[in-house]
Amino acid sequence: MSSRRLRTPSPTRADRALTQIRFDILNGHLEPGARLGFSDLGSRYDVSTGVLREVLPRLVEQGLATSEPQLGFRVIEVSVERLNHLTDARVAIETIVTRAAIQNGDLTWEADVVAKHHALARLTDEAAGDSVIHENWLIAHEQFHLAILQGCSNPYLVDTACRLRSIAEVYRCWSAPEQELAHRDVAAEHRELMDAAIGRLADLAADRTEAHIRLTTELLVAGQAARSVGP
Repeated sequence: MSSRRLRTPSPTRADRALTQIRFDILNGHLEPGARLGFSDLGSRYDVSTGVLREVLPRLVEQGLATSEPQLGFRVIEVSVERLNHLTDARVAIETIVTRAAIQNGDLTWEADVVAKHHALARLTDEAAGDSVIHENWLIAHEQFHLAILQGCSNPYLVDTACRLRSIAEVYRCWSAPEQELAHRDVAAEHRELMDAAIGRLADLAADRTEAHIRLTTELLVAGQAARSVGP
């Protein structure tokens, strides 16, 4: 038997550029509707046009960018109407995937959900009282929710749920952290969702998933209204 270990392929330049651009879109460094020009991106991320020709269509596939003839690539546009449609779609898909994950997830899945929640809870405690949501928290938040979804054995449903979650993250450009802190206990929401998931309480987990998504939308819309009014 060979003693050689299987090696995880190293990320390519395109993989690294995709990660960087995706992260900047999700954190608002590249604003909704912003043009994704080859020259600007090439300078910003120190990559070639060839790499960007590979990366940008992948962002379109993930729902984070659009591409139109003569207009090129842009970060997706955002609106209250689109967010409401997106929210309904997420509720429909994520509740199905959550139920399937609870039905099919094994002990490894349970352990991963608990571990990801622990990491998120630690960062949530550290950020308490801070009006700025730390980038590490955003990463941990995404990993926790994806850990739950990964228990579903249907890859098409999981991929769809993950894609919709990515699109929804773009709307954090409307977020008002101080308002969120005042109107919800996000740590309790995540803890209760974890408890329902690993407790194999499918109906309760689905209800908590929907409530979590819809409350986020309500606060984002309120944040957008406040931004529109201004000081």
